[in-house]
Amino acid sequence: MTNNKIENIFNSSNILIFIYQKRRQLILVCALAFVISLVVSLMIPSKFKSTVILFPASSSSISQSLITESQQKKDILKFGEEEEVDQLMQMLKSTEIRNRIIEKYDLFEHYKVDRDSRYPYSKIYKEYSSNVKISKTEYMSIKIDVLDEDAEMAALIANDIAELVDSTYAKIQNERAQKAFSIVLKEFEAQKIKIKEIEDSLQALSKIGVIEVKSQTEMYSEQYAIAIAQGNIRATEELGKKLDILATYGSIHSILKEQMFEEVKKLSVVEAKYREAKIDLEQTLPNKYIVDSAEKAEKKSYPIRWLIVGTSVTSTFLLALLLLLIFDREKKKYLKN
Repeated sequence: MTNNKIENIFNSSNILIFIYQKRRQLILVCALAFVISLVVSLMIPSKFKSTVILFPASSSSISQSLITESQQKKDILKFGEEEEVDQLMQMLKSTEIRNRIIEKYDLFEHYKVDRDSRYPYSKIYKEYSSNVKISKTEYMSIKIDVLDEDAEMAALIANDIAELVDSTYAKIQNERAQKAFSIVLKEFEAQKIKIKEIEDSLQALSKIGVIEVKSQTEMYSEQYAIAIAQGNIRATEELGKKLDILATYGSIHSILKEQMFEEVKKLSVVEAKYREAKIDLEQTLPNKYIVDSAEKAEKKSYPIRWLIVGTSVTSTFLLALLLLLIFDREKKKYLKN
């Protein structure tokens, strides 16, 4: 079979001729598709879109950012890294924020979802997901898009989702900060009690005359020698008793003084941790930087009716043309046989 004998129904010139021959059918089908798609697009409710653009803040506690003197001190003005972007996105998509938005704006009523219907929460969550889109941009920011039939409602929901991040973070972090503070407070109080016990022991020793062992021993020994040389028996006896007390309790006093020095150093460290934990418990930092807040849209964003109609008519034309070509080819084969 030569090329001249092969009928190529997909030849461009043949297709143009074929389209002209079948123009009435194609025009009729395309007109019908135009009308149907136009009616359908007009039935789709118009929706307005509002958008919030935000960056995550660097994740750090206030004590790490402002109080601590360590080399690990973090810059609170720095934008978050990729890890913080992913964490913030997870928070924005959390059940906590979604449920608070649904409750605040009564989305069951707004989306016309019957609470008494079967699987009401599955339906409301599906509606919420179809209208709220949270995505990461190429600039490591996060975009919150909200569609709604009410332009003002779209802007309010978008801004509230962004604002709820801080309170949601604070709720989670507060639980951890509370436990950390309790641990540090317990350690701080225990350290103060330990120092108080040492102070009480030193005070008890001071009452029996043990105050500064080294200087007292030198002074009493010198006076004791003078008393002996002068034959002062009474002074010798009194100084001898004082030296005996120093000999008995001097080592204990020295140990307690050394312990006091070490425990006071520990107390200063624990006290610094206590102050940091207290600040982390009582204060919070914003977890995001809002670059663009959502504003009430002036014109609808969905649906794009001309695109719906154009796509429908084009796809209908191509499908009809393909079916007519196939039908014509099969008809010719049948007639030849």
